[in-house]
Amino acid sequence: MVTGAVPTARDVAGRRFRAARGVVAFLLVALIAALALAALRPAASPQRLDPASASQQGARALAQLLAQRGTPPSVRRSARDAAQHSTSDTVLVVTRTDRLTGADLDLLRTAPGDVLLVEPGQRVLTALAPGVEEARGAYRDAVEPGCAVPAAQLAGRVGFQSGATYTVPSGATGCYREEEAARLVQLPVGGRTVTVLGSGAPLTNEYLADQGNAALALNLIGARSAVVWLVPDLPAPGADDGDQGLLDLVPPGVTLFALQLVVAVVLVALWRGRRFGPVVTEPLPVVVRSAETAEGRARLYRAHHARGTAADALRAGTRARLMPLLGLPRSAADDPRFSVEVVAAVAARTTLDQGTAGFALYGPEPAGDAALVALSDLLNDLERQVRQS
Repeated sequence: MVTGAVPTARDVAGRRFRAARGVVAFLLVALIAALALAALRPAASPQRLDPASASQQGARALAQLLAQRGTPPSVRRSARDAAQHSTSDTVLVVTRTDRLTGADLDLLRTAPGDVLLVEPGQRVLTALAPGVEEARGAYRDAVEPGCAVPAAQLAGRVGFQSGATYTVPSGATGCYREEEAARLVQLPVGGRTVTVLGSGAPLTNEYLADQGNAALALNLIGARSAVVWLVPDLPAPGADDGDQGLLDLVPPGVTLFALQLVVAVVLVALWRGRRFGPVVTEPLPVVVRSAETAEGRARLYRAHHARGTAADALRAGTRARLMPLLGLPRSAADDPRFSVEVVAAVAARTTLDQGTAGFALYGPEPAGDAALVALSDLLNDLERQVRQS
């Protein structure tokens, strides 16, 4: 038997918090970890892969080496300018591909000469290197070329640091493979050679001197008599972005983290969730007689002058008790479609005519307290006659 006072709202809230604190703590830890990773992740420098920049992520050292070999890069800041200065004997180096709009890709697609795409996304691959698709995520190692591309063979082992890998379609050559994908893919497209490089690290000042990075960069970029190096400026607000949606701008790592977080939350919820067992009946700590409940409700009705509500309650209770006595389904008590049938059955079992029976069971709101008392007496008399018939 349950004893003691009825639990308060504060007690219930405390129990719910204690039951859910494990899930709340896990979510807070996951949120803090996500914020820490986002804060610690190095952002791309505005001078990244810029031949004019001497910062660690810039490419001035490579530009100077190319100039010493007789192919100084011509730096361009727009796709239109780069396409206009490209010739059939030019290597067009395209960096910061995330800044290219749909119109820029159309211009670069028709530009003559070979193309080197550095860290391109899927939208750029579809436009300039058809058939090549992004594969797995980042890697951090240095590998042998393992292919027949002369630039890679001469460079040998290269340190890519981190970057992307790509699928190798039919007719293309993949170098520096990671299982079925490659870090460097070279393929013929419309009479020119397009090279896809999954990492820009070998071109930067910071990593140019590592292993065969400089050899790979010089052999890829200096293979022709001229070099056009495109570092596009940020597009103007509202410029065409090639129908990129919000999900296209989210890095793959963020999507993977969100999926892992959802799976973890579901597992914790299953672990901490309540197990539904058999129904357990318990006696109430306080027993209130039905007469007291009815009297208390009647006082509330009287205090608010709710004669209509009181009359509806009296009529509903009477109809519910009459249905079994009249041989009608219990659902007919509150179904207006049975009103005519109910009134006819009551009139046949009592001395009341159908008009009086209909008024008693379905009539309007009483005009005053005296009318409400009269209705109560009428309903009692009607029910008594039905029971005695």
